[in-house]
Amino acid sequence: MTDTPAAAATPLQEAFVHLRNELSRGIIGQPHLVECLLVALLADGHLLVEGAPGLAKTTAIKALATRVEADFHRIQFTPDLLPADLTGTDIFRPQTGTFEFERGPLFHNIVLADEINRAPAKVQSALLEAMAERQITIGRRTWPLPELFMVMATQNPIEQEGTFALPEAQLDRFLMHVTIGYPDADAELAILRLAREQAREAMHPAPPAAHLLRPADVFAARDAVLAVHMAPPLELYITQLVVATRDAGRYGPELARWIAWGASPRASIALDRCSRAHAWLQGRDYVLPEDVHAIAHEVLRHRVLPSYEAEAEGVRIDTVIDRLLDLVPLP
Repeated sequence: MTDTPAAAATPLQEAFVHLRNELSRGIIGQPHLVECLLVALLADGHLLVEGAPGLAKTTAIKALATRVEADFHRIQFTPDLLPADLTGTDIFRPQTGTFEFERGPLFHNIVLADEINRAPAKVQSALLEAMAERQITIGRRTWPLPELFMVMATQNPIEQEGTFALPEAQLDRFLMHVTIGYPDADAELAILRLAREQAREAMHPAPPAAHLLRPADVFAARDAVLAVHMAPPLELYITQLVVATRDAGRYGPELARWIAWGASPRASIALDRCSRAHAWLQGRDYVLPEDVHAIAHEVLRHRVLPSYEAEAEGVRIDTVIDRLLDLVPLP
């Protein structure tokens, strides 16, 4: 494919670049997390973030919520949480002798499901309808969720005691699965200085930011992302990547031995939407193969199930995806 000059960035693209820079100043050492957070917002999807404690997972979504005109709510998932604690429930009003629906935290625009794997499957499944259908059904009544609705769930991969693995049906509802690691020494020093500065600011709170991203701006940006040009050969490449996870034998016995179950068509849709959003964030109005590769791991990581042989050999799912990208030819 031949590269063509990028068009000049639009004011909307500049606003999101400014948002990315603002987030990066407060979330040091995690540029990929910031990028994926914005891609998920632009692609109208949900994000699952996995990493050790203290790596700014919660800070990232809070920072985004403070820079967007949106309601934010954090839910701490625990083993004793009930589905009604997420969705809401009918409350009896003795004054009127009637039941009134009390909305739960899922009716906010941006929801942080902190340590989602600490709650049992019944609670985790309460998110399914909200994430997939953008609505909540209690009994015979259904309530629509806000038009701007985004869930970011976090989980800690270190502790296994008292945790519940997310079912594949729910994992597939997440647009991307992001894994983050520890920052390097330079970033750690910058974090130390930032924490000291923030402690001083907490004693003398500053007024909230004057320029917030409006929901209308987010919706306009999503329309612009959908209009980003993707050449037919790249569309074919995306579908070939996903189909290769289901028919890995075509690309060699090694890949076939490593994959137990391939990705669903949701993976193709997610690759398309996310690569368009990634290209748009780079100031382009067309998609390159580099955009697909930039988000391929996040889109496929939770949708391709490794085999017992891969786990026995210590082959990580990211290694499987690397091999997939090497074997499937570019257009």
